Amino acid sequence: MNGHIPFRRLHNFRDLGGRTTADGRTVRPGRLFRADSLGKLEGDDWDLFLSLGIRTVIDLRYPWEIEGKGRVPEHPSLAYRNLSIEHRPYDQAALAPSVDPGPYLAARYAEVAEDGVVEIRETLELIATADEGPVVFHCASGKDRTGLVAALVLSLLGVAEDAVVEDFTLTERATDALRADWRAAHPDRSLTWPGYGSAPAEVMTGFLAGLKSRHGSVEGYVRNALGLDTAFVERLRAALLDGPPTTVPPAPAPLAFRRAAEADLSTLVRLRDGAARWQLARGIDHWKPGHMTESHFRARLTEGEVWLALHGEQVVGAWELWWSDPAAWGPQPPTAAYVHRLMTDRSTAPPGTGRRMLAEAERRTVAAGRTATRLDCLTDNPRLHSYYRAAGYSPVGRQTVEGGWDGPYTVTLFEKRL
Repeated sequence: MNGHIPFRRLHNFRDLGGRTTADGRTVRPGRLFRADSLGKLEGDDWDLFLSLGIRTVIDLRYPWEIEGKGRVPEHPSLAYRNLSIEHRPYDQAALAPSVDPGPYLAARYAEVAEDGVVEIRETLELIATADEGPVVFHCASGKDRTGLVAALVLSLLGVAEDAVVEDFTLTERATDALRADWRAAHPDRSLTWPGYGSAPAEVMTGFLAGLKSRHGSVEGYVRNALGLDTAFVERLRAALLDGPPTTVPPAPAPLAFRRAAEADLSTLVRLRDGAARWQLARGIDHWKPGHMTESHFRARLTEGEVWLALHGEQVVGAWELWWSDPAAWGPQPPTAAYVHRLMTDRSTAPPGTGRRMLAEAERRTVAAGRTATRLDCLTDNPRLHSYYRAAGYSPVGRQTVEGGWDGPYTVTLFEKRL
C-alpha cells in the first residue's frame, strides 16, 4: 500500500488512508494527505489538487523557504497555516559523503521533536479537524518534517510500527526526482551527500526508539511534551478512523520449533531461494537464488544446528545456529552462538515470525550454557540493521570476509548479551 497520487511536478504526494490499526479499524481514505512543496502546484496539478476536496493546508517549512519557493495558491476553499516545526536549519546537500543517514537524521528528528513542541501540537490539533474536511501537511521534500508528523499521527491512530516505518520509506520512490529538482535549482553547486532525498528505514526506527526511550511511547511524548491528553487522541481517532473498534489486538499466532533433518533439505533450499527473490524484488542485492543447494544445508546439519519454525503443520521459517564463526568473528572463546540464514516464507509466516525465531535461537543459546547470541549482515543493508537493532542487537564491529560468491564482502557484526 503506498497511496501515491501522481502529480506532474509533485513527487511525494500520498494518501495516508487505508492502513489498519491494532483494534481492527482503518485509517479513512481521502482525509489526510502528506506531500512535498505545494508551491509547485500549477496547471493540471492544481486541478488535480482541488479535486481532492482538501480544506486545510499545513506548511511545515521555514518562512524563508516559503518566501523563496512559494506556497500553495490561495483559494476560497483552503485554510492555510504555516507552522515551522524545525528550529535548527541544516543543509543536507552539503553533508560529507561519510555521514550515515540513519543515525544522523534520527538525531535531527529528535531535535525537531523537542524544539518544535508548540508547532507540532498545533499541527496535530489541526489534523484532528479532518472530520470537517481533508487535511494535507507538507514541507519541502515531504520526507523529514513531513515524515515525522506522519509517524506521530499514524502511531497515535494505532497503526503498527512496521507500517509506520514502511510509510516513511515510500519516499524512496521519489528520491531520484527530488535530487533532480535540487540540481536544477542549484546549477552552481554539487550534491555531495549520497543520502540526500533517501528514506532508509533505520531513520524512522531510530527516531521512534529514541522517542520511546525518553517518553515511554509516542502517546507519552504527546502527553508529556505536547500537553495533549487521552481525550485529544480519541478525537484524532474519531476524525480519521472508520467505525468503532472491531477486534481485540490479536495475540501472536502459535509457532512450534524443531531441528531440521535430511528430509527437510528441499524445504530449506525453497525458503532460502524465496527470501532471495523477495530481497531482489525490493532492490536488496544480498542473497541470490540458487547460491545454496541441499549440500550446504546438509553440511550445516552435521557441523551445527538448523532449526525450523512451524505454523500448524507448515514450515514458515528457518535459521542456522553455529557454535563458532571464525570467518566473521575470528577465534573466540565458547561463550556465544551465531545465527545465520534467518529466513521466513513471507506468503505463509504470521507477523512477528522472524523476531520469534530470534527469541528461540536465544533460548537455545542459553540452554547450551552460552551468554550471547551473535549475527552479521552486509554493511550496506541498513534496513536489516534496523531490524536487528529493534530486536535488541547492538553493532560491535565490522569484518571483511573472504571467499564470497562475488569476492570479499564487508559485514557488520551484531551481538545481544543474554
